[in-house]
Amino acid sequence: MSKRIYLCLAHMSEAGMEQKYIQEAFDTNWVVPLGPNVNAFEDELKAFCGCSREVVALASGTAAVHLALIACGVERGDEVIVQSFTFCASTNPVVYLGATPVLVDSERDSWNIDPDLMEYAIKERISKTGRKPKAIIAVALYGMPYRIDRIMEIANRYDIPLIEDVAEGMGSTFDGRVIGTFGRYGILSFNGNKMITTSGGGALLCPDDEARKYAMFLATQARDGYPYYQHTEIGYNYRMSNVCAGIGRGQMTVLEQHLSHHRHVHDLYVELFRDIDGITLRSDTFDSRCRSNYWLNTILLDPALNIEGQEHAYEQAVNGAVGGAAGMVRQGGTLHTDVEPNANVEALRCVLDKADVEARPLWKPMHCQPVYKDAPAYVNGVSESLFHRGLCLPSGPCVSDDEVRYIVETIKKAIR
Repeated sequence: MSKRIYLCLAHMSEAGMEQKYIQEAFDTNWVVPLGPNVNAFEDELKAFCGCSREVVALASGTAAVHLALIACGVERGDEVIVQSFTFCASTNPVVYLGATPVLVDSERDSWNIDPDLMEYAIKERISKTGRKPKAIIAVALYGMPYRIDRIMEIANRYDIPLIEDVAEGMGSTFDGRVIGTFGRYGILSFNGNKMITTSGGGALLCPDDEARKYAMFLATQARDGYPYYQHTEIGYNYRMSNVCAGIGRGQMTVLEQHLSHHRHVHDLYVELFRDIDGITLRSDTFDSRCRSNYWLNTILLDPALNIEGQEHAYEQAVNGAVGGAAGMVRQGGTLHTDVEPNANVEALRCVLDKADVEARPLWKPMHCQPVYKDAPAYVNGVSESLFHRGLCLPSGPCVSDDEVRYIVETIKKAIR
């Protein structure tokens, strides 16, 4: 391959619609966190959701989680049920508010929050604290839908609002309905590696116009309606800019194309991995009602699978971020942590890296993170087992069929 193959990078529309809308923003001097592109982008997102959801475009998906928690009444001292197998953006906003995340492990089929374990956690938190959790956050890990029917049934029975974190799951469906539209609030992300991008950004899917107006109020520094600046609540500078929304409008023209391509790439991986023993590709075939967007394709390695160089795994410290320019990285203090991927997984990541293919371990579960060592956790071993064995492979709209074949051939050659 003549270029490095990345996990998932944004791909601009061939017609250059992004530039058109950005230029309009500059031509009309709407280079601010509001304007025609923001309004139109929200309308287009609302139409895509296909239901009576209201949309607020924001600076990030993390901001959307934060505002959703506030809207659900989460305050200092409260507890929030959160899927443990996720990126920290799902859990950190809970702590921003002085609340405590209650981390719940996954089920084996979907890799997402285990409904039975979730209900057990709810019952025990009520028993231990005398109060039920203030909210539940379910995550569509790598785009895979969660058991929304069971989750909603439990959430409704205990009268706990559900926040659907579909930052990785835009366009994934359950029983034909876009996920993110079942619970009280839905979270979208438009980071540079997501299904569509605004370079950075996110959106909050709200249940009604009243909720939308309150989220908008909080996202624009919570300014009260006077001819001068007065504030009776703490607000945030979370609104999306008109320039970024212009990128999003252009991206909406290729969203269906991106969804189709991600699913095509998954089907090709299925075909190419079919006869390779010791490697399992994750799929949505566990439930006919679930349809994943396959934001990232993930594989599990049998612990007995021998990979070239695995005897030397973890001998060198990582300099910089695995997965490209993923933000500021602080050097680790040791070569090992107490919970890490198996040696064959790390060896395969290194083999692919040398072949100019970006691969990345699965998310390290939050209950295994030092920063959450004191958080209540309800675990069953599923997410830790997956973390030990799993690797993410390039899946984005820039990944060609030939590159998928090259990736799989590189993996085959690394098996000893």
